[in-house]
Amino acid sequence: MYTDGVSSQERLVESARALLWERGYVGTSPKSIQQRAGAGQGSMYHHFAGKHELALAAIRRTAEEMRAAAETQLSAPGTALERITAYLRRERDVLKGCPVGRLTQDPDVMADPALRAPVEETFAWLRDRLTRVLDAGRDAGELDRALDPAATAAAIVAVLQGGYVLARASGTADSFGQAVSGVLALLAGHAVAPAE
Repeated sequence: MYTDGVSSQERLVESARALLWERGYVGTSPKSIQQRAGAGQGSMYHHFAGKHELALAAIRRTAEEMRAAAETQLSAPGTALERITAYLRRERDVLKGCPVGRLTQDPDVMADPALRAPVEETFAWLRDRLTRVLDAGRDAGELDRALDPAATAAAIVAVLQGGYVLARASGTADSFGQAVSGVLALLAGHAVAPAE
């Protein structure tokens, strides 16, 4: 699974990330992380105090990657609607669900303030980032003044996460695509035609 040159610490974090996404916190044992990483117990406890510390490192990494991926589309050239469309339509493993969003369904993660913090921070960051894109679109005259950037940003995040749930429930990515198309159509209703 891993090529030579990848440190055991890196293998452990990546293994924990994958297992948390697949199985959740309780379903991810230290042994399963070690087996997937091809690392021994001594290696794990050399780098991390235990499962909790390793899970926190894995959740932080997942959150950082999610923010970086979103920032790529949201800071690209184009109108606010074009940037949000690129973000919502980017390639995703829809049927596996959102790696950060799935953590909100894990009672052990949500009950632990340290593990929950990167999840909360990521969704707060995403809502704020979308709000700023929408606000810039209003200021540039691309979107009408009736649009509420903060409420619209919250709705976009909710539709995105709900789209993952619908896709997983139906076993097909089609319902995710429909949810994204629906929110983009609503957003397009606020687009202002360029002056001629």
